[in-house]
Amino acid sequence: MCGIWAVFGSEEDVSMQCKMFHKVAHRGPDAFRIENINHFPNCCLGFHRLAIVDDVRGMQPMRLYTHPHIWMIYNGEIYNYKSVANQHGFHLTTDCDGEPIIHLYAKYGFDFPAHLDGVFAFCLFDTANRKVFIGRDTFGVRSYFKLVTDSGFLAVCSEAKGLIGVSDKPADIVPVAPGTVEQYDLDNNGRATFREVKQFHFIGDTPLYKTPVPPDSIGSDVSKNIRVLLDAAVKKRLMADRRIGCLLSGGLDSSLVTALMVKNAKEQKLSYPIQTFSVGMEGSTDIIAARKVARHLDTEHHEISFTCQEACNAIDEVIRHTETYDITTIRSSICLYLLSKYISEKTDTVVILSGEGSDELAQGYIYFHKAPSPEAADEESRRLLKDLHVYDVLRADRATAAWGLELRVPFLDHQFTSYYLSLPAEDRVPRKGMEKYLLRSAFDGMNLLPKDILWRPKEAFSDGVSPVKRPLFEVVQDFCGEQVSDEQLEQSASLFPFNTPRTKEAFYYRQVFEKYYPSKAAWIPYMWMPRWTDATDPSARTLCLYTEK
Repeated sequence: MCGIWAVFGSEEDVSMQCKMFHKVAHRGPDAFRIENINHFPNCCLGFHRLAIVDDVRGMQPMRLYTHPHIWMIYNGEIYNYKSVANQHGFHLTTDCDGEPIIHLYAKYGFDFPAHLDGVFAFCLFDTANRKVFIGRDTFGVRSYFKLVTDSGFLAVCSEAKGLIGVSDKPADIVPVAPGTVEQYDLDNNGRATFREVKQFHFIGDTPLYKTPVPPDSIGSDVSKNIRVLLDAAVKKRLMADRRIGCLLSGGLDSSLVTALMVKNAKEQKLSYPIQTFSVGMEGSTDIIAARKVARHLDTEHHEISFTCQEACNAIDEVIRHTETYDITTIRSSICLYLLSKYISEKTDTVVILSGEGSDELAQGYIYFHKAPSPEAADEESRRLLKDLHVYDVLRADRATAAWGLELRVPFLDHQFTSYYLSLPAEDRVPRKGMEKYLLRSAFDGMNLLPKDILWRPKEAFSDGVSPVKRPLFEVVQDFCGEQVSDEQLEQSASLFPFNTPRTKEAFYYRQVFEKYYPSKAAWIPYMWMPRWTDATDPSARTLCLYTEK
């Protein structure tokens, strides 16, 4: 996880704008650099580094002696950085996984991102041709925002907060669309003109780059294919010079990732035991399940507990970091924020794997049981994946980056997701009363996990961290109810006409959000809620389906 920031065509004092650069310093605690570009006095590139690979030669902005006119800042991981060099005939001069971005651009121009297997947000500046390229990975796993004015000012940053105040001209701060690359042309004063945008990859498409999975590993056995591809997704994400651990809630997704991580760590003979981390309140169902998985896998397990007061005290900072007021996102972010704080302060693990993305891909939310048809369930699954960068992936990125950690998500691997979505829609729906039946059955009988964990019903992260009798959502509802009066809630529609808060909890979150990000409510297109059921709250524990299960 790193923080990138850049401005082009500034009409103001760039040195004053650079103060905004430090708003994302938490993303890269190891080092930072900010540079003006030769012969481009109105342009500047900034980088906060979290050093994961090649801590000697991996600093940015990066330039290569073979392509000195190309400047690059990037946040992410390119998992095929070595194989792509061999495939496309260029020589790597560093062990930095981002270096191929420069080589691929020099060789293929605008189409270069299609060859990347990884997660990324980049800004590439070709000074010889006066062109700027910005792009982002397919699912938006790496956070990225832009600001463009009519006068030709362009600014980009890993988080929206780094763009607030960089221009006094009217302009919206918006996410860079996942799976796209944009081109801007610069004039002699560095002013940017939008030229073109290209969607280089669509959700569910077969990746354009060559697969590192041996072709003979993929055959007609669907269960075997799922196992092979998910195992490969975990394996490639062990690329790091820093210690790697795993978030472990005891649910299916994090348990599968942990089990495959432990397996691959043994095969690669890592020099340290795998640390696993679970978080919860007293009586948490997740804590109990995670403990069982950790014993089964023999990991160095850490259990982090928090109180109701600690959860409520964290809300303000969680909203500031996540830049959202969505209810379910904030609830889950509280848990992950407190867990990440512990990992950062108490251990030497820097890279963490998690099970994010599985619920959207494999139809893991309980409300999928109510889908009217396999086709409707498939459509909903793809919609959720398309919006991940505004909800679950946003939470995963920001809550961990707040503490200088890097999160990796094997379930959102290109090859795995492409294959899984290519399977018949009727095979991917809940079956026999169990969500994610196809995924579970693929690993059944493998002794990778205890059977009751493999078939443990879905429990949302913000629910599983708390006991059944007093779940976290009730704790924060009570807290927010004390902060917001009935009279305030009655004014909700006039105060917040867009995504109007309907509850005191929603109102309180919106108040805090507006304190940090006034008039930016459009960052959240809608409030996340279950479909096909009469839901009044995003927590699955409020649904009749939960009680039935």
